[in-house]
Amino acid sequence: MFQQAKQSRMFQDVVDQIQDAILKGRLAPGSRLPAERELTDIFKASRGTLREALRVLEQKGLISIKMGVKGGAVVNRPTTHQISESLDLLIQYRKVSLRDLAEFREGVEGMVAALAAKRATKEDIRHLKRLLDEAGACVRQGAPGWDAFILVDNRIHMSLAKMAGNPVYESVLRTVYDNIHRYFDRFLPREEGIIEENFRDLRDIVKAVEEGRAAKASRLVQDHVSRFNKRMEENASSLSTPQGKV
Repeated sequence: MFQQAKQSRMFQDVVDQIQDAILKGRLAPGSRLPAERELTDIFKASRGTLREALRVLEQKGLISIKMGVKGGAVVNRPTTHQISESLDLLIQYRKVSLRDLAEFREGVEGMVAALAAKRATKEDIRHLKRLLDEAGACVRQGAPGWDAFILVDNRIHMSLAKMAGNPVYESVLRTVYDNIHRYFDRFLPREEGIIEENFRDLRDIVKAVEEGRAAKASRLVQDHVSRFNKRMEENASSLSTPQGKV
């Protein structure tokens, strides 16, 4: 399950490996992590490094550390309360519903697009157009270009956040876009029509930003988020039926 931690980032790699095992279900709620001596041997980490990593995981609410002969690190059952202070974990655990995520994105990304339209420089617009060219190349590949398109799509949204000039928006949206693929992978069918429609939306949004039309850019982003979320909700509903449950 685990491997030797990278020497250049020992502490963070220990945290990341254990966290990943929990998030992906390889360590189930209620299960115990291997004993401290075994973990230090696996990670090739010092006892101090391991204990500090476990403290961080405990602070995130992912594990509980029990003392005594039968003590050790026990994996917690994830709850919204435990991880509410960590947005990335909240999304990774899919404790945010599609509707809540869309409501948040419509408000924040609508504002971001409006600010980008007001504040974008000529170089910003050139950068957006270069990204659009990359996205277009992915679209021309059809369904095989899906993963590459999603990455470029994320870069376009993050570029808009940067152009808005507010580091709070940029930081929060980076967390969202680092994890939103989990929803896309599960609820959006990998069809050519999907990325073609997405590309048309991006092209219209970039044009509105280039023209400095803040209200239109905001409306286009909100419509884009709402439309694709409705599609994901419909797909999620079909997956939850007895015939479509996975």
